[in-house]
Amino acid sequence: MDGLKKKIDSIKNLKNSFKELKWYEIIMIVIMVSIAGLAVYRALVDPTSTTNPLWLTIVNFISAVCGIICIFFCAKANVSNFIFGLVNTVVYAIYLLYYKIYGTFCLEVLFYLPMNVASWINWARHRDKKMPEKTMAKQLTMKQRILSVIVVEVTTLITYAILLKVGGTVALLDALTVAIGLVATVLELYRFAEQYVWWIITDVIAVVMYIVHFDTVYLTKKSIYLIMAVIGLRNWIKLNKERNKKNE
Repeated sequence: MDGLKKKIDSIKNLKNSFKELKWYEIIMIVIMVSIAGLAVYRALVDPTSTTNPLWLTIVNFISAVCGIICIFFCAKANVSNFIFGLVNTVVYAIYLLYYKIYGTFCLEVLFYLPMNVASWINWARHRDKKMPEKTMAKQLTMKQRILSVIVVEVTTLITYAILLKVGGTVALLDALTVAIGLVATVLELYRFAEQYVWWIITDVIAVVMYIVHFDTVYLTKKSIYLIMAVIGLRNWIKLNKERNKKNE
């Protein structure tokens, strides 16, 4: 009976997550799905219309849909985001491997994937009592913020040196993305609002990367990520002040 109750609660929480979406978020989802869907349609009708093989275009579509839902839920401190985040991590890693973006690929497979599972468990253990679909948001101390900056700088230099030897494309941006991703994901694991300061930076970098290596689907996706990172920072700070004043 306990197992059945948990499944029912999970479905209920997922429904509440979708109900909480704002009108502008629904519009962004429609835009993302439309652009990704159009790319698949064009690839089917005229394979020469894209440099990507058909299978990769379909992978992009799956990543676009799951990724966009994941970041919308995460911006609301919603535990259900990890369902879609896990799928997005796998399919996005396929894309990165195809284009030899090795640093970010390793970040996705060796770090994001297991951390998604760990974060899912930790968030579920610290649910908001009145809104069980959400986790309890926290904020860093000033010393912790300074430490996070130092860790990003050191990790960037180490990763960049490695990528210069390994090869790949846009090595410096790739290295910075890896460093920021490591710190932001750890902050996400422990439910800190400052994760979004780093997500904002890495999303700006990602937008630049997909302008240089032009890809309509991922450029749109990362642009929406950037918008939602700003919204997420605001939401998490508000949740921390209103619903977790003890910062536990």
